[in-house]
Amino acid sequence: MAYDYIIIGAGSAGCVLANRLTEDPTCQVLLLEAGSPDKKPEIHIPGAYTKLNNTAVDWSFWTEPQPAIGNRRLYIPRGKTLGGCSSTNAMAYVRGNKEDFNEWEALGNQGWGYEDVLPYFKKSENNEQFGEPYHGEGGPLNVTLSKQPSVLGSVFVDACTESGIPANTDYNGEKQEGASMLQFTIRKNKRHSTAAAFLKPVMRRSNLTVRTQTHVRCILIEDGRAVGVEVMTAHSDTERINCAREVILSAGAIQSPHILMLSGIGDPVELSKQGVDIKFPLPGVGKNLQDHVWSGVSGLATIETGNALLKPLRMAQALVQHLLLKSGPLGNSPLEANAFLKTDELLNRPDIQFHFIPLGIKDDYSTDIYNIKTFSTQSGFSIMSILIRPESRGYVGLRSSKPKDPPVIQPQVLSHPKDRQTLLAGLKKAIEVMQAPAFSGYLADGISLPKDLSDEALLAHIDKSLETLYHPVGTCKMGNDPMAVVDDQLRVHGVKCLRVIDASIMPTIISGNTNAAAIMIGEKGADLIRSAGK
Repeated sequence: MAYDYIIIGAGSAGCVLANRLTEDPTCQVLLLEAGSPDKKPEIHIPGAYTKLNNTAVDWSFWTEPQPAIGNRRLYIPRGKTLGGCSSTNAMAYVRGNKEDFNEWEALGNQGWGYEDVLPYFKKSENNEQFGEPYHGEGGPLNVTLSKQPSVLGSVFVDACTESGIPANTDYNGEKQEGASMLQFTIRKNKRHSTAAAFLKPVMRRSNLTVRTQTHVRCILIEDGRAVGVEVMTAHSDTERINCAREVILSAGAIQSPHILMLSGIGDPVELSKQGVDIKFPLPGVGKNLQDHVWSGVSGLATIETGNALLKPLRMAQALVQHLLLKSGPLGNSPLEANAFLKTDELLNRPDIQFHFIPLGIKDDYSTDIYNIKTFSTQSGFSIMSILIRPESRGYVGLRSSKPKDPPVIQPQVLSHPKDRQTLLAGLKKAIEVMQAPAFSGYLADGISLPKDLSDEALLAHIDKSLETLYHPVGTCKMGNDPMAVVDDQLRVHGVKCLRVIDASIMPTIISGNTNAAAIMIGEKGADLIRSAGK
């Protein structure tokens, strides 16, 4: 079979590309995925999100030790199945702030301002509650508010308004700042991943081939042009697959730079250290890693919350509700409500985001956020304070020249001193919200984590509790400076017929959860490819 396009990675952007490129029946498209089909039942149950970590559908990466937080290593889950992280994330649909995209354009990336990208957000979307001028109707991806929210979500919004954060019905609309219920990629009580929304409806197209359990060893570069890929099958056989038009790398912000480096595209000094033949020197590959980090506050609740689902009988009841009655808590994301706020009124956009979760965290730091089994069965709730405009920058590097060895992931969290102070300010505001009158009838004994609310103790709490929000971006950044990897057409500098189309191309991280923007990048990237082919 001769393929016109080979897409590496069936994730948030890759599934979009497979759908849109095969709308042209004359194009033969091959979609490659290292993971398996998305048949694991927990993928499709929104409330079972936390049971996907450290399983066969997760790459289960870890960072290098982080000096700023006592050399702790941080867990970095990445989806390893059809749909990628859209099949394993918490389903929050958050586009980012208008100024995020205007900043991309100001950096020299024409066509990436807010007014340019808004049509692509709308194109992909079928929003059940909101419409024009900011939302789409009839698109493949279903977006909805929670159909069965707990009482605590609206209490959180009330507490925010009591604390000076205004209510805002739609943070994806005219303005972002304020408190609201979250929007989710859920349809009829099931997760609506890009595999469900974009890939499954077109799997029978004769010009689309999807191969799972196929690990890309490298992109084949001949005479400065991408001509195909070399892959390993599930049986460890090596195979060459040729491509007539373009190879499209959509493996995400960790693995897209990893595959480029294994293919000989990257910093020549680093490639030489690992014995990789240099095909094209591009020093920015893997650099500019950005991620959202967070710390939170938690307390015990006077009413039943998500912690109760950790009791076997209560979980069994919830499963019956979900599977037979299509109702109950398992049809919801573990997240519920949200707020965007500024720690300095002079800022042109929020720098802190809150996620409210009706789930309590143990007060002795024994809860591993990525391991649901370590949560208490005592009902509680938490506010996550998230640093959404970090100044710190890290990198992804080669550990070896072996394709299946995990890459070096060094985000260098809180390496910029401003980040720690901004996160501290956000944490103090979260405490104010949790202590607001609206929560008085629901918070059992005050804030239980952290117990000491002094600045010194809160900084120590950040060091003990900080995690990433699993939103890595920026490692194949778009731009025209010496450290840029792709241009504003998403073409890799210096190599013909090769593009990167995923969250790694973001020059700066957006102000909010990154999945919606990754899908938008897939939509826009497909149009860029089709325009070039005319």
